[in-house]
Amino acid sequence: MLLFNADLLLDDPFAFMVLIVSVLVALLIGITVHEFSHAAAATMRGDFTAQRLGRLTLNPKAHLSPTGTIMLLVVGFGWGKPVPVDMFRLRGGRRALAFVSAAGPASNVVLAFLFAALFQLGVLSVDEISRSGLESFNLRAWASIAGSYAVQLNLILAVFNLLPVPPLDGGGILAGLAPRGALPAVRQFQKIGPMVLLVILVSRYVTDLNILGMVFSPVIDLTSVLIGG
Repeated sequence: MLLFNADLLLDDPFAFMVLIVSVLVALLIGITVHEFSHAAAATMRGDFTAQRLGRLTLNPKAHLSPTGTIMLLVVGFGWGKPVPVDMFRLRGGRRALAFVSAAGPASNVVLAFLFAALFQLGVLSVDEISRSGLESFNLRAWASIAGSYAVQLNLILAVFNLLPVPPLDGGGILAGLAPRGALPAVRQFQKIGPMVLLVILVSRYVTDLNILGMVFSPVIDLTSVLIGG
């Protein structure tokens, strides 16, 4: 993300600061709603752990992971502070776990379409998403830039977290929906999940295989379609 716009810092520090603020606004909204949705879904299903720990809130401070936020800000993917869930307190058992896990990515998809609707309705304008928009004192241009990042980053949060690799949300969905006979294999996979995730993250730097690039490329294309660019 900002790593790929580092040249802007040297060319125009003001435009770079506008870009940082635009991305941060999009991140704060996306991560906060994502983690709040996990907490709300768990509470709906009878597990009040997140509520007791103060995670049933739209206050960003309760949900931001410093490392995950920096990763999202710098390279375009990352995470929030995981919401604690006690599966044994959930009404519905494993199926409820899948519901809680899916709530976060689902909320990001909804947010992406809501922000895209602002472009379709003319409230925001794709024509103002440009270098000149960053350099100007045009509030609508700044809002349009932040809105475009809100669409893209929410889609990235959704897609990244839906990868069926523990500890991502997709891993929880897999554990919740897998047939009972497959649970031993799922539990074994959960043990190596973090290592598999690490391999995915670093694949582009040590091999010719850019797994995340292949995953996110359609997301970038979809963003342009949704905002009309």
